[in-house]
Formats: sequence, C-alpha cells, structure tokens
Amino acid sequence: MIYLFLVTSVLAGVLLVLIVKPKKRYIQLMLSFSGAYLLSMTISHLLPEAFGMLHAAHTHSHQEVDTKLIGIFILLGILIQLVLESFSKGAEHGHVHIHDKKKQFPWMLFCSLSLHAFSEGIPLGYDHNAFFLWAIVIHKIPVGIVLTSFFLKHKYEIKKVIFFMTAFAMMSPLGSFLASKIHFFQDYQNYITAIIIGIFLHISTVILFESSENHKFSFSKFFAILIGMAVALL
Repeated sequence: MIYLFLVTSVLAGVLLVLIVKPKKRYIQLMLSFSGAYLLSMTISHLLPEAFGMLHAAHTHSHQEVDTKLIGIFILLGILIQLVLESFSKGAEHGHVHIHDKKKQFPWMLFCSLSLHAFSEGIPLGYDHNAFFLWAIVIHKIPVGIVLTSFFLKHKYEIKKVIFFMTAFAMMSPLGSFLASKIHFFQDYQNYITAIIIGIFLHISTVILFESSENHKFSFSKFFAILIGMAVALL
C-alpha cells in the first residue's frame, strides 16, 4: 500500500497537467501548501520522534553524544540537498532553471531527482511512519506537475518523458524496499532519518521563501500556508 501511494502521487501530478492543465498561480499555491505541510510535519513530528528514539534506545550517559550526532546528520542532510539542487536546478521546490536550445534530455536532472526520491523512501522501509508517507506524497504531487509541465513546454520526446516520470515515480518505493531488506539501513535508522529531516527542512524552507514574488505579501499564498500547517498539526 505504501508503494502504491508513492507511485500514485507522481502520476497524479502528471494527470493533472495532461487533463486539468493548472495555471501557474494554482501550482504556486499547491507548492506553498506542500512546503508549509512539510515544514510543520518535520518540526512537530519527525524531529521529536528522532530525538525520542534516542532517549528510548540509549542510556542517559550516552544520550548527549547521540543527540549531537543527530544534529550533525541533520546538517549533513541540508548539505546533501544543496549539492543535489546544483544538478536538479531546483526542481524539488518547483523551479526548473534549464535553458537548452538543443533539446537534449537533462540527464543530470534525472539522476539528481532520482537520488533525492530514492533517499526519501528509505525511512519508510524500516519505519512505516504515516507522517513521513504523507509528507512525501503531498510533496511529490506539485513536483510531478512542475516536471511534466517543464517537459511539455520544452517539447522533449514523449518516450523520454514517459521513461523519466515512470522511473521517478518508482525511486521512492525502491528506496523503501531496499531499506526493508538491507540491515545497514535498519541498524543506522536514527542517523538516516536525521539526514532526511535535513533534506525536508531545506526543501520546505526554500519553497516558502520563494513562494512570494518580489517579497510581496499574498493573502492567497499565506492562506495556503496556514492550511498546510493546520493539516500537519492535526
């Protein structure tokens, strides 16, 4: 069922573009909602859970050291996402900045986004956390919309577009599947989760910071952010 949700979230974004063809304004509102949800869920649920697992698993004498390590791995997740975005051109948070007149397929974009999606699915392999699952699902719908819109706008070959979106949809389920089978991911799940938290923090904050053009206040985007926060907290 987890795999189905992960794949469907990307396909939903593709179908919305092909059938509904949402305007840029509505895509921005969806991004604002997903960014607010992702940030609120990370701060209110994932962070307390990550430190709570340490408290339950370790003795008091080791807790301080492990807590510092969790913080270090969260920062590592932020750095990893910064590196990935240098290749994906910001597609994770709704902006694809690629100007290629030769219409060559952006393979660096494909590889970086696939790695990003793969890493998001890893925690679901050892911890069937509903907060993680819904955070990824809600995040991938607008990303699927942005990527599909980008490919159609630049008139890439339809076969390559289908291949990319299908592969992209399968990356998170693949990460989840391998994490459930390989003991390494389970043995170091606290620190792997911390890396994913860092990735989520970076993506969500960038989405929110870029949600307003020229730093102008928008009631509609502010309302979308409030709804995203409320849904995550509830």
